[in-house]
Amino acid sequence: MTTIINFLNTIFWGYVLIYGLLAVGIYFTIRLGFIQFLHFGEMFRCVLGSRAGDKDGISPFQALTVSLASRVGTGNIAGVAVAITLGGPGAIFWMWMVALVGMATAYAESTLAQLYKEHGPGGMYRGGPAYYIQKGLGQGWLAGLFAVALIIAFGLIFNSVQSNSIAEAVSGAFGINKVVVGVLVAVLTGVIIFGGIPQIARVAEFVVPFMAGAYLLAAAWVLITNFTEVPGVLGHIVASAFGWSEAAGGVAGGMAAAMLNGVKRGLFSNEAGMGSAPNIAAVAVPAPHHPSSQGFVQALGVFIDTLLVCSATAVMILLSGAIPSAELTGVALTQAALTEHFGAFGQYFVAIAIFFFAFTSIIGNYAYAENAIIFLGHGHQSVVLALRVAVLGMVIWGAIQSVQTVFDFADASMGLMATINLIAIVALSGTIAYVTRDYLSQRAAGKQPTFHISDHPEIALGVNHTIWK
Repeated sequence: MTTIINFLNTIFWGYVLIYGLLAVGIYFTIRLGFIQFLHFGEMFRCVLGSRAGDKDGISPFQALTVSLASRVGTGNIAGVAVAITLGGPGAIFWMWMVALVGMATAYAESTLAQLYKEHGPGGMYRGGPAYYIQKGLGQGWLAGLFAVALIIAFGLIFNSVQSNSIAEAVSGAFGINKVVVGVLVAVLTGVIIFGGIPQIARVAEFVVPFMAGAYLLAAAWVLITNFTEVPGVLGHIVASAFGWSEAAGGVAGGMAAAMLNGVKRGLFSNEAGMGSAPNIAAVAVPAPHHPSSQGFVQALGVFIDTLLVCSATAVMILLSGAIPSAELTGVALTQAALTEHFGAFGQYFVAIAIFFFAFTSIIGNYAYAENAIIFLGHGHQSVVLALRVAVLGMVIWGAIQSVQTVFDFADASMGLMATINLIAIVALSGTIAYVTRDYLSQRAAGKQPTFHISDHPEIALGVNHTIWK
């Protein structure tokens, strides 16, 4: 089994996804007319268009914060440090590049999720890749395979990974037993997820801005207090990205190492094209009432995750005297950097940040898995209950042990779901381009964009006419 899993991960992460996610991002960037650059302001208009949902869905702002809850995790703290260790400062440049093209991919998949959403149990909106694969492409078996892969990766195993990170950080900083930490995290998780996606959205709406804001403020303080060194650091990032200088500390450098590690960490962090964020994008009540508006919202999520939060970690590391090495990497490197900037408080700040980043990832990941389990279970609440119990069990299990094979299995599951999703959105790219033109033409005419499916019979197949009337 280990051999098979390792082989699959080599195929998915060594070839298919590293090049596939980049290629698809570039493809949508060009096909949609550089939408993430020319219409950047539209992202904020769509997020702030309405702070209220309705009985069937959540608000655009809540959808953004839930997706950020999942995107912004331990990878933003540990993953960035690993990228710098293995690829030098230049890896950060390539993280930026992959996020900029990934914004177009995030736009595409979330626009589709809105277009093909349905009313689920209790009338709440449900949707995501499984739905648009089934309804848009007519491939029910492939949709089911995607849903299973998502539940395994995001719903179960990745939540144990996040729980493990919390237990390690809290135990190391405060000396609390990992079993106790696991049980407490599970109890807190249960209180939230048993309230369903509306409860998750309400929590994320308040916690995510607070946690991201505090982290960005810390980075801003480091920038201000080291202002004279900032131009040199930025120059070093660009120079290292193209192999014009050696990586700091004598670690592996050069353009190839910087690009490989930056691209891998960037893709893993922002999740653009993975097929995860569309699951919550579909639950939103868009404002304006048009499928494209949620595409803009989730494109902004990629920008915030990588261009802001990941960059904050990179800045704090590179402006410190901490030298990355095989022994000093990951969370330890970030802690060493913040200890230099903030003294002993830096270590505790990282532990607290990891708790919030990882915990919100748990509830965000669960929200995605709930959509997938409802798709597979045809709305039966018993399967939702089973998922919730399984998630809490994995949170406790993950806090007390680390089994590499299981985590590798999660990588393989995520690789499978991402590959399926990329194929689907490229196959449906004509529909995405059509919907985008409709939105932008209305905006250019000075109108508030709206979408009525009866006006678009050429893409009406599989679209719910009740929702988009």
